[in-house]
Amino acid sequence: MAEEEIEVMAEEVIEKSFKDLGVNEQIAEACDNLGWKNPSKIQVEAIPVALTGKDIIGLAQTGSGKTGAFAIPILQSLLEAPQAFFACVLSPTRELAIQIAEQFEALGSGIGVKCAVLVGGVDTVQQSIALGKRPHIVVATPGRLVDHLSNTKGFSLRTLKYLVLDEADRLLNEDFEKSLDEILNVIPRERRTFLFSATMTKKVKKLQRACLKNPVKIEAASKYSTVDTLKQQYRFVPAKHKDCYLVYILTEMSGSTSMVFTRTCDATTLLAHILRNLGFRAIPINGHMTQAKRLGALNKFKAGECNVLICTDVASRGLDIPSVDMVINYDIPTNSKDYIHRVGRTARAGRSGVAISIVNQYELEWYIQIEKLIGKKLPEYPAQEDEVLLLLERVSEAKRISQMKMKESGGKKRRKGGDDDGEEDINKYLGLNKNGKSSFKKSKRR
Repeated sequence: MAEEEIEVMAEEVIEKSFKDLGVNEQIAEACDNLGWKNPSKIQVEAIPVALTGKDIIGLAQTGSGKTGAFAIPILQSLLEAPQAFFACVLSPTRELAIQIAEQFEALGSGIGVKCAVLVGGVDTVQQSIALGKRPHIVVATPGRLVDHLSNTKGFSLRTLKYLVLDEADRLLNEDFEKSLDEILNVIPRERRTFLFSATMTKKVKKLQRACLKNPVKIEAASKYSTVDTLKQQYRFVPAKHKDCYLVYILTEMSGSTSMVFTRTCDATTLLAHILRNLGFRAIPINGHMTQAKRLGALNKFKAGECNVLICTDVASRGLDIPSVDMVINYDIPTNSKDYIHRVGRTARAGRSGVAISIVNQYELEWYIQIEKLIGKKLPEYPAQEDEVLLLLERVSEAKRISQMKMKESGGKKRRKGGDDDGEEDINKYLGLNKNGKSSFKKSKRR
């Protein structure tokens, strides 16, 4: 990183239009077609700076329009000098990569923008064919991008003009370090680089390796914050009654569309079983599921066929599902920054939302760290214990049946040599055939 770093603190601004920011008519019209009437705070600060050719470190609350803040300047620059492999966007998760590509295609629909998505869990041959069509924008997870750079004949990023690291704090972690180094070694040094995230740690050495030149640091939020329209609460409960409180909260908020976060993949499957046995339209998503199942679960949830998504932190980053009214932390995250990302799945783009954390006696220390991070003491979720425990017998029976079914189906899968996700009926539930291939029509991209 260059010695001088310019810092821009976003302040309250008079409402502007995209044209006021220097966005050309075609792309401003695309924004209008997407329902983006006025730019968000991060877009107001970032877009004019990006259009001048500066590198950017952007920090903004989740749900604040970060994708538009980097996609709009890239598309406008592409219009001025069209070429293949113009920009590469790196994402830490497959689902977020797909969502980013959809936004690029929606914004660039009027100018014929072509995107390729390179993520794991999907056939590499089909991805190689997509790269052979020389797309303008490549959106990828780091590991799969390295695979294609090494093995796909004729594919390189030697002409790259823009590199974007979305959810940059996660990409700069050790999990992606080796892949990121390999990518940075084979792309041009003369390029624009954008780093965007809801939380940003001071990993100066890693930012230096990313070769930012005179970056403008834009903070459209305090370092770790949640949006004002989010109602946050907690409930301290004994570990043995955690399931009862979850069912009670979901029953009380029965009209809501909810995301329930757990710590492990197995917990998502078990909770989905328990809740379905109790009549809830719940579906799991976790990193052990195949990509077809993960996308199937998301599509069911987005379409409203299921209104409770039980998920690990694979779903905490960047996913924009407008209908989410409530986030429940069934398990408190061990890394308090993950709380910011989880609760950011609701109260997006100015809408209100609810976040409730169910805290047991073993998680109290982690919860205290969250309150320190966000700088506020949260109110307690009101619930009469005797009323909650009326559910105990039903919930315990549903759990017993669920554990028994999972044990049986897990054994069958192992004997058949299938993937052991402990849920024999999940293919049917997700609309997949016996081979795990999608049997429902893909939702049309915007």
